[in-house]
Amino acid sequence: MKRSLQEIADAIAARLKGNGSAEVSGVASIASANGHDLVFVEDEKFLSQALQSGAGAVIAGEFAAHSEGKPLLISSHPRLAFARAARFFEDGKPGHTGIHATALVHRSAKLAASVSVEERALIAEHAEIGVNTRIGAGCVIGRGVKIGPNCEIYPNVTIYSGTTLAERVIVHAGAVLGSDGFGYVRDSKTGRYEKFPQIGRLVIEDDVEIGANTTIDRGALDETRIGRGTKIDNLVHIGHNCRLGRNVVIAAQTGISGSVVIENDVVLGGQVGIGDHVRLEEGVIVGSQGGVLTSKILRGRGVVFWGTPARPLKEYLKQLAALARLRKK
Repeated sequence: MKRSLQEIADAIAARLKGNGSAEVSGVASIASANGHDLVFVEDEKFLSQALQSGAGAVIAGEFAAHSEGKPLLISSHPRLAFARAARFFEDGKPGHTGIHATALVHRSAKLAASVSVEERALIAEHAEIGVNTRIGAGCVIGRGVKIGPNCEIYPNVTIYSGTTLAERVIVHAGAVLGSDGFGYVRDSKTGRYEKFPQIGRLVIEDDVEIGANTTIDRGALDETRIGRGTKIDNLVHIGHNCRLGRNVVIAAQTGISGSVVIENDVVLGGQVGIGDHVRLEEGVIVGSQGGVLTSKILRGRGVVFWGTPARPLKEYLKQLAALARLRKK
């Protein structure tokens, strides 16, 4: 769908320089853009390349305010403005609604207006799906699951009963939400492990995005909760009874054991491992392949922890340097 540059400028809070009635219909890289595309520049050294490209318009910082050659959308944060423009184009696309003939929807399920249910999806009894939500092909939505408005559930996602998704949640293909946690009790007489009850629930708050093949367990007796605005990469596992705050970022292949508390604005790099009953306080950063041992507390907004056991980056680098010196002796 084509959008005028003035419409885009208004939507992303950018200052327009040039013909506001000119139209573009998508976003692209500088190298691949054509006259219907919008591109962005964060660094002034790439501005001339963008202006000479085939793009119809350029999002750039204040450094471009006096440039000529193409319409400009001036923003203090060009990358963020570009992301918002891309979303603006997507929001304008007409979406398919309705239930595919091969989908199975229980008669007691409640589907709001403009819901789309694709091929071979299954929606169990008493499930509730909010307005403008899309359920992808092959998804299984369990008994009593509640999914809010404007959610995007990609193909082959499984959502167990006892799970609630709020608004604008995105779940990528193959994710499993609300499965049983890994909880067992060992009988010392027989050596056998018996399953501890896994009867809690999972709550996903607004604007969360969950990557492909990620798994998030329900609470054992209470709940697992993922806070608003949190972004979770592919192939992440989050155990039972975890509580994640707002705007947490977790990169791929991270594993989080049960009963972990992760406060607001924490960042976890790829392949981080976190033991049970850990607490990561607000704004902590754990570098890739860092390991946090059971019951530890990491604190310090903006402090980077690295290594196993994870410790402040400066301390870790000093220890590596000391080991290197010992090796030379």
